[in-house]
Amino acid sequence: MSSVDFDLVIVGGGPAGLTAGMYAARSRLNTLLIEKIVPGGQIMVTDWIENYPGFPDGLSGSDLVEKMVAQAEKFDLKIESHEVLSLDLSQDVKKVKLAGRDISAHSVIITSGASPRKLGVPGEAQFSGKGVSFCATCDAPFFRDKVVVAVGGGDTAVQESLYLTKFAKKVYLIHRRDQLRATKILQERAIANDKIEILWDSVLTSIDGMFHVEKVTVKNVKTDEVKDLAADGCFIWVGINPNTEFLGDSLKCDESGFILVNQSMETSVPGVFAAGDVRSTPLRQIATAVGDSAIAAFSAEHYIEGLVK
Repeated sequence: MSSVDFDLVIVGGGPAGLTAGMYAARSRLNTLLIEKIVPGGQIMVTDWIENYPGFPDGLSGSDLVEKMVAQAEKFDLKIESHEVLSLDLSQDVKKVKLAGRDISAHSVIITSGASPRKLGVPGEAQFSGKGVSFCATCDAPFFRDKVVVAVGGGDTAVQESLYLTKFAKKVYLIHRRDQLRATKILQERAIANDKIEILWDSVLTSIDGMFHVEKVTVKNVKTDEVKDLAADGCFIWVGINPNTEFLGDSLKCDESGFILVNQSMETSVPGVFAAGDVRSTPLRQIATAVGDSAIAAFSAEHYIEGLVK
């Protein structure tokens, strides 16, 4: 094989990246995992995880990450903090451009995850960090005994709204439909929680205030009724966008920008794999990210072995 810096480079250090790194390092591939900030991804800001196998009492996101990192490093996985600016996937040797240097690898696994989607309503950007938040675990303590609104109807929105009730005295959950999309057990908990009031068939149209969030405007999509709600904070969970800006148009993606892969987690470019939340998949959970990445690392190992002449 031609001379390269690494056998395998993994872009992203959430559960998917850490799992791929553990499998690759255990297979004695010369592997580098690159994470923009610190390993963990979105689960670092997840208050409690109760649906990951092996932990019947649940555990915090940070605890799970700590265990995953320790296990990966046990097999001598190299982990570095860098921002990946771009990838050159046009040749057999893949090139990864970092802020300070360029590196090369025979294979790449992309596990860069996804980020919260914005509503795009007036005041959202203006009050970001001043009452507008996308992370209850990060910011809920700032709203102790205050009134907040939450937007969304999926698992994340409902679970995070439930977490908010540990601090806020009132949580308005705004959902554009007449039923939640979250799993039944989360729906039951939200509906039974006295601190949560669900505003059905409604959308948030603006966020207002002087120096921080003071009120939001809500519109009922069936009756067109518009009303203002006094609130100290606004938490938004209306979906996610893939973290794929650094890819340009180098890989085939679905209409939402998530990377398309086959059953081996291989992308449209041979030797390049994707796993976890960044790939086009019907379910984005820690368990699925881990499963994806075990397959991706296995596939990458076989791809690299096939390069030996």
